[in-house]
Amino acid sequence: MKLQRIYTSLLTTDLAMAEDWYTKLLGRGPDNRPMDTLVQWELFDQSGLALSTDKEIAGKGVMFLYVEDVVAERNRLQGLGIVIGDDIQGDYSTLAQVRDPDGNLLTLATPPSPSFPPA
Repeated sequence: MKLQRIYTSLLTTDLAMAEDWYTKLLGRGPDNRPMDTLVQWELFDQSGLALSTDKEIAGKGVMFLYVEDVVAERNRLQGLGIVIGDDIQGDYSTLAQVRDPDGNLLTLATPPSPSFPPA
């Protein structure tokens, strides 16, 4: 398999509300609206985030977002009305979690240090 792009897809009950919430979280609106039930953010060259109200496209999920500074993101998001949990000190990263309005779990994490062990 030669992958060219991958999307994290999350199900939402209210696409407009979810679009607004994720616009705040990501700091910008979506890049694509391929259909009435789907919006997409192109986050990197080969990956993105999709939100959909179509149960055939997405399902309840979890997403990890690696950020440079969890504290700075917590402060930025709190100013926008998105409250994330306290720091969780992991073996490799500092983590903090928040659920979106539909209950999807998002974990913000600092880049792993030391690096993850190889599989």
